[in-house]
Amino acid sequence: MKRVAILGSTGSIGTSALAVVAAHPDALRVVGLAAGENSARLAEQVARFDPAVIAMATPEAMDGVRQALGADVAARLSAVAGPDGLAAVATHPEVDIVLCASAGTAALEAVLAAIEAGKTIALANKEVLVMAGSLVMAAADRYDVAVLPVDSEHNAIHQCLHGRSSDDVRRLILTASGGPFRDWPVERLQDVRPDDALRHPTWNMGDKITIDSATLMNKGLEVIEARWLFGVGADEVDVLVHPQSIVHSMVELTDGSVIAQLGLTDMQLPIQYAFSYPDRWTAPLPVLDLAAAAPLEFHRPDVARFPCLALAYRALRAGGVSPVVLNAANEVAVAAFLAGTLPFIGIPSVIERAMDARDAMHDGPVDTLDGVRAVDHWAREFSRDLLPEIQSV
Repeated sequence: MKRVAILGSTGSIGTSALAVVAAHPDALRVVGLAAGENSARLAEQVARFDPAVIAMATPEAMDGVRQALGADVAARLSAVAGPDGLAAVATHPEVDIVLCASAGTAALEAVLAAIEAGKTIALANKEVLVMAGSLVMAAADRYDVAVLPVDSEHNAIHQCLHGRSSDDVRRLILTASGGPFRDWPVERLQDVRPDDALRHPTWNMGDKITIDSATLMNKGLEVIEARWLFGVGADEVDVLVHPQSIVHSMVELTDGSVIAQLGLTDMQLPIQYAFSYPDRWTAPLPVLDLAAAAPLEFHRPDVARFPCLALAYRALRAGGVSPVVLNAANEVAVAAFLAGTLPFIGIPSVIERAMDARDAMHDGPVDTLDGVRAVDHWAREFSRDLLPEIQSV
C-alpha cells in the first residue's frame, strides 16, 4: 500500500490522480489533500477519500470545507490554512509519495520539505524545477529521494530511458501539440482573445498551462525541466510539434534508433506510472487504437511565430537566474492576458524585456532558496511595472 499526498487536489491533475486512487484501492490510500480556494470540491474529496490531513490557501476557504463536512467529520481532520498548509500535507509522517500538482511556484518550499522528510516526489509542476532545479535535485540526491516526472512528456522520456545508460542517449525529443494557433499566420495573433487561447485542441488543462501551450512557453518550461530531470544540456533537447498528441516524447540513441512512448491523451496514465513505479498496473482506460488514429504528423516549431520557446532556450543556456526571471515574467504576463489587460503578442515582450534587464545586472549563481525567491520577486515587480507600457504599444 502506497500512501499518497496530493498538492493541488481540486485541479485537473489532482482530480485525475484521485481517479487513479479510486481505481486501485488495494494499492493506494490518500493521506493528505491540499487545495486553493475550491472548498466545495475539497469537501467532496474528503468525504470520499477520508484523508488524515488537509490544507487550504486561506482560513476562509477552510471554513467553507468545515461547513460542508459538518462538525463531526471536520473534528477528525488535521486542517491547516495558509502558506504552511502545503508543507504540512507534504511532510505528514504517514505519507510515502507526494504528488505536486499545484500551479505556480507556491509549492517549492513544500517540495523541498518533503524531500528532506524522505518522501518520493511525483512532479506535475514545471515551475518548481524551472525556478530551483539545482536546489531541488541536489536535495533529492542528498536525501536519496526519487523525483518522478508526471508531465506526459517527461514521463514518456522516463519510460524510454528506463534501464538505459546515459552513454546510450544522443538527444531527447519533446513533442508539442502546437496549441490552438499552430496554423495561424503571425498577423492574426494580435487579435487573440483569452477564450480563443483556452480552447486547447487535445488536452483538458488549467487556464495557465493552457495559455502556456498556446504560446509554446509550456514546451519551453519543459525543456528546462528536462535539463534537471535527466541531466542534459540545451543542445540535447529538441522539440517537435505533433498535433495528434499520441507520441508523448522520444529518445534518440547513439546508434540512431529512436524510442517513443505512445498513449491516450489522458493524464491518468502518467500519474499511475509515477504511483506504481517501478511496477506497472492495469489501467481502467481504453486501449490505444493506432489503426483508428489519424496519421501522425511531426513539424518543427516556428519560433518566429512563438518566440517564448526561443526565450526558454535562451534562459537555459544562460543559466543562473535567467530561468527564474523567465518563469516569473511569464506568470505575470499570462495573468494579465487572462485578465484582458495585455494582448497575446505582449506575453513574450514582457518576458524578453525582463530577461534583458536582469542580464544587465550580471548576477552570479543563486544557490539558496531565499536568493531564488528574491529574484522571483524582482522579476514579478519589474514585469508588472512594464505592463502599462506594453499595453499601449
